[in-house]
Amino acid sequence: MAVVWDDLREVLDGAGSVVDIGGGTGGFAVPVAERGLQVTVVDPSPDALAALARRAAESGVADRVVGRQGDLHDLPAMVAPGSVDLVLCHGVLDVLPEPVEALARLHEVLRPGGTLSLVVAQRHAAVLARAMAGHFGQALALLDESEEPEPGRGIRRRFTADELLELLRGAGFSPAEPRGIRIFADLVPGSLLDLEPGATQALVSLEAAVSRRPEFLPLATQVHVLATA
Repeated sequence: MAVVWDDLREVLDGAGSVVDIGGGTGGFAVPVAERGLQVTVVDPSPDALAALARRAAESGVADRVVGRQGDLHDLPAMVAPGSVDLVLCHGVLDVLPEPVEALARLHEVLRPGGTLSLVVAQRHAAVLARAMAGHFGQALALLDESEEPEPGRGIRRRFTADELLELLRGAGFSPAEPRGIRIFADLVPGSLLDLEPGATQALVSLEAAVSRRPEFLPLATQVHVLATA
């Protein structure tokens, strides 16, 4: 998620305390802690939190990473209101039944002027992916619907960028312009990257170049938004 790290660079420089909702094994939390920040990871999986503890210890930041078992409903009991500089919520809003309530809880723990980093699945890209795979009925069903049943995983919610911005503003946030993640990466055959020398790096450069171009946003598999409380 190079796009997300690029967006977060300035925010991290001014932050002290971070909460990572659904942070799992610490893919973001540990690198953030390596910058000297205190990170609390809230995740429902004890196995993920055990892996997080090992990862933090191996990276020498065990004293700056705290794992708490729970989810957004437990957040008020774990984090004091108005006490957090930065909340990471990546790939979590997609699976929550009440995104409006979830955003309200996140807003509550942030200090005034604090930042929410939000990554969600983007609906238009899912429609395109299903159509290209020949699943035209699924593509049509998903075209105007934000939810899609996923076998064994409940409901997966997808957003357009406009829907996401509206939700954030309704929860009291001031969102920045959204950026696209994996605009071309999921459309390019893996065999092409293996065969063409330098293709992977060229694709990374292309992704970075188009991530801020609004005309390409509907192609993005995910959308990243920074929003100020």
